[in-house]
Amino acid sequence: LFSVLIGDMSVVGPRPEVPKYVAMYNESQRVVLSVRPGITDMASLHYFEESDLIAKSDQPEKTYIEIIMPEKLRLNMEYIQRANFFTDLKIIVKTALRIFGVR
Repeated sequence: LFSVLIGDMSVVGPRPEVPKYVAMYNESQRVVLSVRPGITDMASLHYFEESDLIAKSDQPEKTYIEIIMPEKLRLNMEYIQRANFFTDLKIIVKTALRIFGVR
C-alpha cells in the first residue's frame, strides 16, 4: 500500500512480473509496461489459484510460459484498452469478494 500512496503503483493495474519473464514479451505485449502496475487485476482474479495449476504440471515453468503468462498478458492488454473508474471498481470488489471466499 505504501507504493500506492507514493504513486509507484496503482490499486488496479497489471501486476508486476519477474524480469526473466518480461524479457520474453513480444512488442505488442510490452504495452503492459506502459501503465502503472497494480496490486490487483483481472489476470490475478482469473488465476487466483495459479499455484495449484502450476503444482499439477509436470513442467511448471513451461506451463507458466506457454499457457498462463500469455493469457495474463491478454487479460492485462484488454484491461488497458477498457480501463476506467467503473472497471477498476468492479475489479476491486471482485478481489475483495475472492479474498473473503465469495465467488
